[in-house]
Amino acid sequence: MAEVTMRQMLEAGVHFGHQTRYWAPKMAPYIYGERNNIHIFNLEKSLPALIDATNYAGKIASKNGRVLFVGTKRAARDPVRAAAEACNMPFVNRRWSGGMMTNFKTVKQSVKRLLELEAMREDGSFERLSKKEALGLTREYEKLDRGMGGIKHMERLPDALFVVDVGHERIAITEAKKLGIPVIGVVDTNNSPDGIDYVIPGNDDAIRSIQLYVDAIANAIQDGKRSSGKMDVEEAAAADAQAEAPLEVTSPAVAEAAPAEAAVAAPVEAAPAVEAAPAVEAAAAPAASDDAAPAA
Repeated sequence: MAEVTMRQMLEAGVHFGHQTRYWAPKMAPYIYGERNNIHIFNLEKSLPALIDATNYAGKIASKNGRVLFVGTKRAARDPVRAAAEACNMPFVNRRWSGGMMTNFKTVKQSVKRLLELEAMREDGSFERLSKKEALGLTREYEKLDRGMGGIKHMERLPDALFVVDVGHERIAITEAKKLGIPVIGVVDTNNSPDGIDYVIPGNDDAIRSIQLYVDAIANAIQDGKRSSGKMDVEEAAAADAQAEAPLEVTSPAVAEAAPAEAAVAAPVEAAPAVEAAPAVEAAAAPAASDDAAPAA
């Protein structure tokens, strides 16, 4: 697995928190200071925390466990899906349906229907129906696929949840805690770390930061599978290809977001993370979230 470095975290803007007036006091241990009314994370705390989280995810994968990736806000959707698919793990990147885990038996019925419709599409059954019937089934399939497509092969509850924004995904976290499922979560300065078993303190808005987190977790899962012989041939080939690429995967979405993030970025002169990498200038800052967090 490519080791995450402090320089990569700086370049991804992980150190940028939210405006100081929105802070959560319980995040104080992870904050170095502030600049232009923006809290700055201490990356000397964030990096070890990320490493602990990746080690835990890799350990789960080595025992044939499942980590459910959750990131439903717009900035997280594509990175979460790509990373989860790369390591063959389930994911939810649209709306979290209440009861997705606490009412898993009912959810499995919806997944069964999704798989039935998927099989019908693939074997040409839709083409033998009337246009009206085919349209109705196509709409049903698309609706189920948006909500359940990422968990259609998840036959049992996950062994852990990996959440990109703990404030936005509070419903999923509440369900996990009810079921005793550990939670790995990216926690920004405006959210409380309560209920999160493995806290990753950092920017949860910038796409480049999100990409770094999901890639790190996915790489750790692939390493865990490989070390225990749980990885199949196709998955191993994909993992090797990903390992040869840089840790941060630049997608079209990242390229589009970069100017907006860079517009409010500034070098952090005093932070210890910057002292560790003096030549690096911060490249990203948190942008306003596209989606409001759901009520708990």
